[in-house]
Amino acid sequence: MKLLFVHAHFDDFEVTAAGTFELWHRLDPNVERRVLICTDGAAGHHAMTREQTARRRLAEQEAAAKLGGFEFRLLTNPQGRAFREARLHASADFLPALWHAIREFEPDYLFCPPIPVDPLAGVHVDHLDVAQAIRSVAYMINVPHAFTPEYPTDETNSHPVRTPVILNTFDGYLVQGHGMDLAIDVSEVVAHVARLAWCHESQFREWLPWIDRHNLSVAPNLGAWERQFAGVLERRKSALGIQAPGLFELFQVTAWGTVPTFERLMRDFPGVSADASRLNLLRDRLTAWRAAAGE
Repeated sequence: MKLLFVHAHFDDFEVTAAGTFELWHRLDPNVERRVLICTDGAAGHHAMTREQTARRRLAEQEAAAKLGGFEFRLLTNPQGRAFREARLHASADFLPALWHAIREFEPDYLFCPPIPVDPLAGVHVDHLDVAQAIRSVAYMINVPHAFTPEYPTDETNSHPVRTPVILNTFDGYLVQGHGMDLAIDVSEVVAHVARLAWCHESQFREWLPWIDRHNLSVAPNLGAWERQFAGVLERRKSALGIQAPGLFELFQVTAWGTVPTFERLMRDFPGVSADASRLNLLRDRLTAWRAAAGE
């Protein structure tokens, strides 16, 4: 099993999918977990230069990856340069770089941010750009010559690659209007995930409290941060009207890539909460999608 998380910023993984990845790993240590971040992280600080911020945030993500035992990659363009924050949509290299990174790993499941359906929802431009890019490139994953001008290869010796099931994560910038199919109960690993997030000191203890986003205060120690982090998950749960006990990571299944069967998802995903998930709606939607595709 290969799991690929694709998102905009250092720390996005820890607040949306790290618990689910950890549960998967505890069930099967052979599961391959890769986190792919698409921007350089240089813009998000109030007291450091862009160069200092980028260097520090990269080091923080590397520390979280080492602690969590997952693989981390920073997406770069064909010339090996990282992409700037707030400039993804303006880059002609972004889709080719995503295409190459996905084909190289061949994940079974790919997790990325959602595209808002509410026209009044607020967005983070980088989250939106990553979501739209994944949706746009999904069909091209198994098109071997799609971006060979950017990534040359032997065009006479192609082979098919796996197209993943693509799921959307929760996005705190949308406030409400989230779709959700699967609620994964991560209660048993919340403390572990909080410790991963604690690695991102410049984000959670400096930048976000300074700009007053997401109701975060400066935690004086790890214990206080663990309680605060659990509170973030509690507020997320309340926003979606989930009454079931537990703390959850939330995902919506898309038809951007491979459309799975309901049975496959139930077999593969750890920690699915029948009480908090919307399984009947998911089953009906997957059945309709697959019937429309003649499967």
